[in-house]
Amino acid sequence: RRARGICVPAVHLHMTAATMQVGQKDFEKAQEQLKLLKKDPGNETKLKLYALFKQATEGPCNSPKPGMLDFVKKAKWDAWNSLGDLSQDSARQKYTELVSSLVSAESADQKKDASPEEGRHEGYETILVTTKNNITKIMFNRPDRKNAINRKMYREIIKALEEAGKDDSTIAVITGNGDYYSSGNDLSNFTNVQPGGMEKMAEDGAILLKEFVSHFIDFPKPLIGVVNGPAIGICVTVLGLCDLVYASDRATFHSPFSQLGQSPEGCSSYLFPKIMGVAKANEMLLFNKKLTAAEACAQGLVTEVFPDRSFQKEVWARLEAYASLPKNSLAVSKQLLRSLEKEKLHEVNRKECEVLKERWLSDECVNAIASFFQRRSKL
Repeated sequence: RRARGICVPAVHLHMTAATMQVGQKDFEKAQEQLKLLKKDPGNETKLKLYALFKQATEGPCNSPKPGMLDFVKKAKWDAWNSLGDLSQDSARQKYTELVSSLVSAESADQKKDASPEEGRHEGYETILVTTKNNITKIMFNRPDRKNAINRKMYREIIKALEEAGKDDSTIAVITGNGDYYSSGNDLSNFTNVQPGGMEKMAEDGAILLKEFVSHFIDFPKPLIGVVNGPAIGICVTVLGLCDLVYASDRATFHSPFSQLGQSPEGCSSYLFPKIMGVAKANEMLLFNKKLTAAEACAQGLVTEVFPDRSFQKEVWARLEAYASLPKNSLAVSKQLLRSLEKEKLHEVNRKECEVLKERWLSDECVNAIASFFQRRSKL
């Protein structure tokens, strides 16, 4: 009996010590893993981690309760105190399990991000086109060039609009990847011209621009601009042809045509005075005034402005609700609204492109663009 009485506690003590050793190693490993997490787990989870760590290393809460106005310390104290008499071993285990779940979730998100996006359209290099939840999204995808639009990008956007107009989506969205919505025309379109090739450049450019704007005029479904950052030039002017424009509060709207020796396009010479009034349109189209998102909204170019921190979440929740509406009803209504002025818009587009062709061949435009590049090289 005596031998048996000694033996059982000895085995029990040995097993407990081993378990505690493994638990401590896992606990220390979890602390290292937590430092490697790339995503902020949120304040609620961070408070849980803090409380479990304190319980695991110091035991039940033993510090005095902070004052009511010391919000951060009080939140930490409440989280720790809420664990009551939870043992240090259990706290270590719960801490380790929580960190493990965060690591697993982040790993799953990374795999999801690395995999092809649902509904991805192939065959594009300068834009990303996806269809999901009845929404076709056309995303400018030259973030290293502030999504400047070169000739290839013009053609790819035209192709994407043609496809989106025919696919099963209910609405289409245009947005930008990165910090910019788009910095407008890639000015290398004007500089990479062979000697004696200016006339051909101007002719080809006018034809391409006319086709590009025509696809906005003729687009058969609701088309929504989601302006995630600064917008310049052509990507500003065609917003007047969108059915809704949502903007982040960090977006700006700039059409520096006269500064570059050029003239308005995208039907802005007709639509902007109708949208914002002649005086405000003149300020923007003639005198290069840059609008904030709030100013653009007040003047009617933008439908609504959202805080940048919640922009994507709020806008896409709204877009998904729109996309659940009857598709044919939306398309018919859109076409009815547009039909009243479609012929006029095509005429304006044709005239704007004619004038721009002349501008591109003028010494004034060539010198203005050369001055722009000289100023930029000095920065």
